[in-house]
Amino acid sequence: MNPFDVFLVYPIINVLIAIYHLLIALHIPYALGFSIIVLTVLMRVALYPFTATQLKAAKKMQGVSHHVANLKEKHKGDAKRIQAETMKLYKEHGINPAAGCLPILIQIPIIWGLYSVLQQAVSVSPSAALAHINQIVYFPILHLDKTWDPTFFGVPLGQGPSNLFSTMGPVVILVPIITGALQYVQSKMMLPQVDKDAKKLQKKNDDFATTFQNQSTYIFPIMIAFVSYTFPMGMSLYWNTFSIFGIIQQYKISGWGGLMKKKG
Repeated sequence: MNPFDVFLVYPIINVLIAIYHLLIALHIPYALGFSIIVLTVLMRVALYPFTATQLKAAKKMQGVSHHVANLKEKHKGDAKRIQAETMKLYKEHGINPAAGCLPILIQIPIIWGLYSVLQQAVSVSPSAALAHINQIVYFPILHLDKTWDPTFFGVPLGQGPSNLFSTMGPVVILVPIITGALQYVQSKMMLPQVDKDAKKLQKKNDDFATTFQNQSTYIFPIMIAFVSYTFPMGMSLYWNTFSIFGIIQQYKISGWGGLMKKKG
């Protein structure tokens, strides 16, 4: 057996099935789709301490971004001096540039595990999923005695917009558009809120890292939208739920960030 599946994917599947059984007991329709939403929210809550650490570190970095831009202007052409002065500035403000890295590294395998769970839950036929899941659940009470409804409000969770375009029409294009839009909002909120003068100064002194960050704000949402056009709807349901709660958490910690223009 794959250790990744045994230690990460299978436990998450068991949680998903437990949620599914609870929703079925409550007679909630489209239980599989709502189970994915509930599981995603629980994952977001579990990851919140790490996400909060990452966002707080990013907020501190944003708070001194104008000073960093001034340093780049003052010591233009002297990369070593800029680096030394920037680290000195970070130290003065109690900023650890690496503080946001560990939370990201912790989140990656968990997010990928959840992605793998959804692949196994919605990307195969209900009968195949039934047989596979009954082999890996930990307790007999979690066994499925019949196949589940693989749709969510009539939309097949195991098929992507590219497969459904011929039967459902252009309306399915809304899914990748919404997915990309939510990702754009979240990416934009991660950027600092600056006034016009600071923005001009930053543009004048943009290095590769800053330029890449600004460009990825637009490129990454487009990539996510393109991927969601081909991936099963269940994946988009997970990703959009993840993004919405990410936006809420980010707003509570650092506000709208670069999504709103700074006055003055």
